[in-house]
Amino acid sequence: MTVQLLSPEGLFQPVPYHHVSIGTGARQVHVAGQIARDAEGNPVATGDLAGQVAQALRNTARGLAGAGASFADVVRLRFFVTRWSPDRMGAFMAGLDRVTDELAIPRPLPPASLIGVDYLFEPDVLVEVEAFAVLDRPA
Repeated sequence: MTVQLLSPEGLFQPVPYHHVSIGTGARQVHVAGQIARDAEGNPVATGDLAGQVAQALRNTARGLAGAGASFADVVRLRFFVTRWSPDRMGAFMAGLDRVTDELAIPRPLPPASLIGVDYLFEPDVLVEVEAFAVLDRPA
């Protein structure tokens, strides 16, 4: 097993992610900058946080697959969301729920951070995803 996910006793529970991951593989995969754009760079789900989360995760899955990885190999996720406030959590989770089965995203998630930012690189971008994976199989 390349990735072991756990939430040790004494850490805040329940949360929608594991607190700790242990990667035992030899290859690291870093996928960054995944936003709600299609293959031609066109915006997807403009103004819709749930839709943008779903598309950004689909793009993250494509990036992982390009390196021979999947969400099963992910040891950490990082989300950047513009103009974050707690009342946006429902829309954020709806986007995640929309693609969990489609992309075989483990639940609870690997360790994850959600970081609120004022602005990402273009005004229509509401979310950006980074994923860090470990593989034990050669390239």
